[in-house]
This record gives sequence, C-alpha cells and structure tokens, in this order.
Amino acid sequence: MGKLYNYISVAAILMLVSSCSVEQRTSISNPPLHKPFVYDTKLNITGNITKDEKIRLTNDLGNYWDDSIRVKKVSQLGVRTVIKNPAAYDTANLVRSMQYMNEYLNSQGYYYANFFPEITTEFIKNQERKKIALNIDLGKNITFDSISYVLKDSTLQKLTEGDKKNSLIKFGDPYTKGAISNELDRMVNLYRQNGYYQFTREHIFAHVDSLDKRLFTLTLDPLQQMELMAIARGSREKSSSWPVAMERRLNIDSSAIIPYKIGKIYYYPETRITDFTDSLPFSKNFTETIRKNTVMLYQKGLFVDKPLRENTFINRGDLYNEKKFFKTLNTFGRMGAWQSADAKIFIRDKDTLDFHFFLVPAIKQSYSIDLEGSRNTTDIGSGNLWGISTNLSYTNRNVWKRSIQSLTSFRTGVELNILNKNSDPLIQTFHISLGQTYAFPRLILPVKSWKPLQNVDDKRTLLNVTGSYVDRRDYYLLRSLISSWGYEWKKKNVTWLYKPINVELYTIERFSKLDSLILSNPFLQTSFNEGRVIGQTISYFKNIISTKNPDRSHFIRLGFEESGSLFALFNARSSQIYRFIKSEAEYRQTTKYNKGKNALAMRAFAGVGYNYGSDSLIGNTLPFFKQFFAGGPNSMRAWRLRQLGLGSSIQSDTITTSSYRDRFGDMQLEANIEYRFRLASIGSIKIESALFADIGNIWSVKPIPGDPEAQFSLKRLGKDLAIAMGTGIRFDFSFFLIRLDAAYKVKDPARLYNNGWMNSFALKETRANGLQVDNFALQLGIGLPF
Repeated sequence: MGKLYNYISVAAILMLVSSCSVEQRTSISNPPLHKPFVYDTKLNITGNITKDEKIRLTNDLGNYWDDSIRVKKVSQLGVRTVIKNPAAYDTANLVRSMQYMNEYLNSQGYYYANFFPEITTEFIKNQERKKIALNIDLGKNITFDSISYVLKDSTLQKLTEGDKKNSLIKFGDPYTKGAISNELDRMVNLYRQNGYYQFTREHIFAHVDSLDKRLFTLTLDPLQQMELMAIARGSREKSSSWPVAMERRLNIDSSAIIPYKIGKIYYYPETRITDFTDSLPFSKNFTETIRKNTVMLYQKGLFVDKPLRENTFINRGDLYNEKKFFKTLNTFGRMGAWQSADAKIFIRDKDTLDFHFFLVPAIKQSYSIDLEGSRNTTDIGSGNLWGISTNLSYTNRNVWKRSIQSLTSFRTGVELNILNKNSDPLIQTFHISLGQTYAFPRLILPVKSWKPLQNVDDKRTLLNVTGSYVDRRDYYLLRSLISSWGYEWKKKNVTWLYKPINVELYTIERFSKLDSLILSNPFLQTSFNEGRVIGQTISYFKNIISTKNPDRSHFIRLGFEESGSLFALFNARSSQIYRFIKSEAEYRQTTKYNKGKNALAMRAFAGVGYNYGSDSLIGNTLPFFKQFFAGGPNSMRAWRLRQLGLGSSIQSDTITTSSYRDRFGDMQLEANIEYRFRLASIGSIKIESALFADIGNIWSVKPIPGDPEAQFSLKRLGKDLAIAMGTGIRFDFSFFLIRLDAAYKVKDPARLYNNGWMNSFALKETRANGLQVDNFALQLGIGLPF
C-alpha cells in the first residue's frame, strides 16, 4: 500500500502539472493592435544525420531567426512565461530567416537543403497568433574527396607531409568551412612551431574544386553543352564530394619561408606598469646578470634569475617554437611573483630572434584578518556554546628573491558558555593553530631531471606544516602536527597532485568528564582515538569541454591515499600508526541551456577505505578524520551534517541519553541531479532556483558487533539507499553565491515501515523509542553544492 500511495501521489502531481498547458502559463505583453503576430517558432530538421548533429544544428539554427520574427520569452519564477513586445507577422521576415539559415547550412556543408514552412493561426482573446514550424530537409551532405597539400617549398612540403596524420580533415568527412579553417590554422601552427616565425594565415589558402571538369570541355554545339551540364549536375548530386588542395600563395614576402632560430633571451623582472617597453631594450640604466644564454637587467636587485631560467622553455640555437614561447610567457604570469608578463621579439641577422621578457612585480607582501562567529549545540559539556575566532594570514610572493610563495596562517578562538549552564566556566574551549606553506616554482626531485615531467606545465613543489592545540576544559587536550611534501603539475586539461610524504600526528589527553561521556555514548570512542598517519597521497583532476556541445562540461577526480605501508616493516617503531588504503572517484557533468541561464548538473561519487592494521588501541576502521560522512549543505541535503547512516542501522536512534549522533563510515556511494534555473535579475545580482534529488549513504566495510545492517552488502543496497528531493533559492553575486536549500526525506533507511519510503507527507515522525526525527532539513551553503 505504501508504494501504491507513492505512485498515486507522483501521478497526481504529474497530472496537475500537465493540466496547466504552456498556453495557460504564457501571457502576452504589449502585442500589436489588430495585427497578426508571431507567437511561437519551431524547427524540425530531417536528414541522414546523427542525433548529436541534429541537436547541434537545431540549437545553432535557432540563432538565425530574423530579429523581426524572433519570439522573446521571459520565464518568471520558473512557472510563468511572458512574451514581450511580439513582432507583427511579415512573410518577408520569414523569407529572410530562411536565407540566413541556408547560408549557415552551406557553411556546414549542407548545400541541398530544402525549406518547408508551416504556418498555423489561432484566435485567442482578440489576438491573431501565428505559429511558425519550419521543416528543413537537409538533403545530401557534401563530403571531402581527396585532400592534397601544395606548399611550393621543399622544406615546408616535407614538414607538412610528415604531419599529415594529424590532419583535421579526412577523406569522407562532412565538408564544412569551419573544418577547412581549422586545418589551415593547424598548418600555420605547425610551421610556427618549427621556426617559421613570420608565416601567417595570409600565406596559405584552400582551393575547393566544386565544379565538374566536363563543364570545361570546349564545344560550340549548344545542345552538347546542355547535355554536359545535365550529366555534371546528375553526377554532382550522386557523388556530393569535393576535392580540396591546401596551397601556399606565391606573391608573398620571402621572409615567411625563412626558418628562424632563437638568439639571446633578456629578462626585465622589475618592469614598472608605467614603463614604455619599446624603449627598455635600449636603456643604459640597468645592472646586468649575464649568463651563457640569458641576460637579466634590473635596478634594485629584487630577484635572482634562476627561477626565470628554470621556467624558460625556449633555448638559444633552437628553431623558434611559438608553443614553447607562449608556454614560457604564461608560466611567468602564473608564478605569483609577477602580476603580468609581456614580451617583444626582435629580428637580428635575418634569421635570428632575440626575446625580451617584461615582468611587472606583484605586491610582495600582504596581510588579511577575518573574524568568525558560531553557535555549537553539543553534548560534550554545556549544550549551547557561542564561539568567536580570528584568522590572520600573511603572504610573501617572493621569498629569498626566488619567486617562492609563502603563506603563514594563524588562527585562535574560544567557545563561551554565555548561558552559564551547569555552572560551567565561561571559557569552555580554547583553540590555537599555526600553519606555514611554501610553494616552490619548480619540481624539487631526488634526481636531476625526470623525463616524463619535462614537458608539463605549472610545476610546483609544496611544503606544508601545521600545528594545533585544542583545550576542551575538563574533557580533553588535543595536540596535532601535520606536515606534507608534494608536487603539483598540469598537462593540458589534467592536474596531478602527488604527496610522497604525508605525516599527521595526533595526541590526546583525556580527562574524567570525557571518560564518563564515552561510557554513555560509545559512538564517541572512535572520535577520540590517538594515532598517527604516515603515508602518501595522489590525486588526479581532469576538466573536459565537449567538442560536440560546448555548453556541456565534464569533471573527473580520482584520489588514492595510503598510510603505514612503509613503516609496517619496522614493528618496533610503528606503534599507533594507522595502516589503511583509501580511494575516491568523482564525476560531474553540467549542461547549460538558454544561453547559460539554465543548467542540468549531475554528480556521482564513490569512496572506500580499508584498515588492514591490527592495533587494538586505534581500532579497525579508518581514523575518523579520514572517514566519509553524508548530510549537510553539499551532500544528502534532507539530513543534517553527519546524520545519515550507517546503512539501515538504527543504533544511533536508540540512544536517548545523548544528542551526539554523528556518523562516520569507511564507504560511501552518492549520486545527485539538479536542474538550475534563473528566476530574476536585480542589477548584477542573479536570483536563481533549483530542483534536485540526492541518493546515497555511508557504510562500514567491516562487520560491527550487534549492528549487521551498518555493513555494506549488495543484497541490501536497495534498502540501504536514502533518497531526498527538494528545491532551493540562490543569490548569485558573481564573486560568491549564497544558497538556501530545503529537502525532504523521500526514503529514509532508518524508517522501520514501508521499506523506508514516505507513507505521507509529515514534517516530523516519532521513532519506536519515542525519539522525534525531522523528515526535512534546511541547508544554508556558500557556493554551488557541486
């Protein structure tokens, strides 16, 4: 009956929504008086094309409606649609639209498209509404026949033939002007990466033979000429393939086919933003640091030249390579020590290029201070604590004159018992921490060079040390020291972060009140274990923009962490060291619609960890600060932070002596889908909303005595999965976004009836032990959830 109730409820909602047609939810603002106007336009494309190609053409052709026929629709609150100032209907505007679309289709290789407009008229409220359905039969698409290259220079010809495997057009590919343009760009880039500094697009062109050679047969007989034209036309419609030749123009400057080599390299690391860079190479007011292949010119001595030389990817005597030149320039701009980087190239001795890099220093030192306030409801001590903390950070962008980035952060705070419950002291918690991070603009490796990393971008070595001290009065004293040494680099759209050394040391001193609390709440035991993490981590990030649909983006994240594997060989020294492996995988996809105003976002996450150690003092699970949790503003939003799971376990609901019910697991599965849409805009502030659904849970990997439903099992997966649905409102201020989401527990694994599914829409429900549980949650978040 419960499932039947759910199906009936969903069906009723769908019937209610469908009963409100688009026309009923659409209003007209300021229509033309006593004239027919365009109410709706639609494109129907047919032809022998793929589904993705049809979607692409439909979206692109929608931009070619004439402005006088385009319907301007504005969505209000995601429900009501307003058509503002609809244009009076005129067949001339429709004809012009078809001309625009035909020209676009020609550029995409569709030269035989036919247009069949269908126009219907509706009379509603004294209005004559025109609906235009434009049916387009694409016909046969032109394809590439033979592709040849005629460079009229032996060196260029050899270079081109050797790179034909990377050609962007192949025999049989659909003919488009865009494909030809991209191929010409590829050829120019190839030449400019092999010394041809002055070679540009103006020096090559594509010769497309779209005519039948039989038309050039000389004949004076008009009947024979007409016969040849008919034969050529029929042959063209059957084959629909055109040969293309990429050719070099002959009437060009001969310097375009001269290969240039790299000469001297000059650095100006103290360039002022007001300097006229054209004159700096001729100034005599610089001190010089001269190396074999480079020269650094300066006045104050703020920098040493080694970081610049290490991040220069062009070498004296090599052929000019435009890709390496821009890589050098972009790397200088991202090193942090300079706010901008520019360069000028001077030709010397007809075939030599001298490079001058002008670098404007960034502000070397900066400070920031933040003040935070919080309210904490807890069962450790007083029930309501008010906290205040301050964060002070100091940034140095040029440590030791070597472009090393330094960040020093200091944080301190207290939690106060303002209400003075239980006669506890005013100051309940004191916290202080100090962290230091260095980012070196190169990879500091045990070996001099490692070939796989020679061609990567944005190379950095990261050193971090953070220590903290927490005094929870009468309960515990926690000290921690965390340090890591790692490497970060990028290659194209992939970023890697590898930490071969990751050390986390924790010591805790328990006091009597904490021991008493653990006796009444065993869940706190794993939250206060003392142990050490000594291991390594590696992370992989990849961003992808779909080539078929530029409005669709993908994000992939993979992570792996281990601790204790190296120290397991030294039992005497490996006491209280966590031995575990942990892996995570995340995939996100976002597709934008309506010029970016709406979006469909999806996310999938899976993570699992396994403790293979045998130290009874630190338990057989992951350390709690490495475990997974669900609930909160960014995960399973119908549950409060860390309030979902484990599996179908109800053990936490059976505890009535404590309000502490945080849950941590060694495994997590979660999927989210969210449709985002804009409601309104007020100046630069965008007011948006979303409809979303979350599904997932956390589990224990190993069995828990007395609680079998907390362990992951494929047979019980359907029962264990929690489902939430909700909506929210977002205020986008461009530089940050505030989000308020409301979500409802459609399926709660902790429900003992109806297999966890909602039986009726109730904001609260009472569990078997009398505990009242909310079936919804309001979540306040900063930024998008994913």
